[in-house]
Amino acid sequence: MSLTFTGYAAIWDRMDRAGDVMRRGAFAGAGDVPLLWQHRGGPMGRIATLTEDDRGLSVEGRVDDPALAALVRTGSVAGLSVGYRPRVVHQGAARAILSAELLEISLVTVPMQPLARVTHVLTKGD
Repeated sequence: MSLTFTGYAAIWDRMDRAGDVMRRGAFAGAGDVPLLWQHRGGPMGRIATLTEDDRGLSVEGRVDDPALAALVRTGSVAGLSVGYRPRVVHQGAARAILSAELLEISLVTVPMQPLARVTHVLTKGD
């Protein structure tokens, strides 16, 4: 059974575990990207919408893989992460990502940005 979720794949102005800070507008103009599991393998679903708001990169996605959908449904997997190539960075105390090519979004067990999470799960028929 598939499920739909919403959440934040990136949070603006908060340092991640690698010392990077995403800035609002970093993913401006991003097109369709696949939904992966742990940044590996083939698509496990799709990202239906991407929106940059005041908090971060808001996403709505659909998980088609039944095993992964079950993990998301129970809350066992709730992390989100972005796969990207930096285009414009500013190096200071932290590396600020001002512009990046968004390659994919992944469901992950431990997100690089701890606040990048699934916020709502909607199963088919809800």
